[in-house]
Amino acid sequence: AVSRQIQEIFSGYTPIIEPLSLDEAFLDVAGSEQLFGSATNIGHLIKTQIRDELRLVASIGVAPNKFLAKIASDIRKPDGFVIVGPDQVQSFLDPLPVSRLWGVGKVTGGTFARLGLQTIGQLRRLTATELTDILGSAGEHFWRLAHGIDERPVVPDRDAKSISHETTFAEDIQDDELLLDWLAE
Repeated sequence: AVSRQIQEIFSGYTPIIEPLSLDEAFLDVAGSEQLFGSATNIGHLIKTQIRDELRLVASIGVAPNKFLAKIASDIRKPDGFVIVGPDQVQSFLDPLPVSRLWGVGKVTGGTFARLGLQTIGQLRRLTATELTDILGSAGEHFWRLAHGIDERPVVPDRDAKSISHETTFAEDIQDDELLLDWLAE
């Protein structure tokens, strides 16, 4: 029910919404700026409306593309508001660990570690060809992300690929029995 309410708040500002989970979505607000002001202003309006109507905090990331917006929204959770302007992309990304790049798991992370690549800025110093030589076709993907390039549009109403449900606890729970009870429920 709360997820629906959050989605309704989003839809009050733009019809171009790509849901990520129950409480996350990408919004393309470019066509709404004449009505509500800049993307930053729209972000503040959404955050305020969620707080006032639902008594919840929200993290907002305002950025030129989906990849940057996701990192921006995650970086100061649970109550953050991070803006990454087009001229701030590299200063924002460069100090972050390579693990922030989409697709970096244990294997790729291990490869980067063996090469001494700990930050996105260090990775960015490699050419696309060098990364492709090291990682195969994935090299181009990581080169693009390290440069803040993500040309995928916000796609509303995509087909669901999975069904999920999540519970976020106020504090981490280490008790396996309690976690199994929650999982069973």
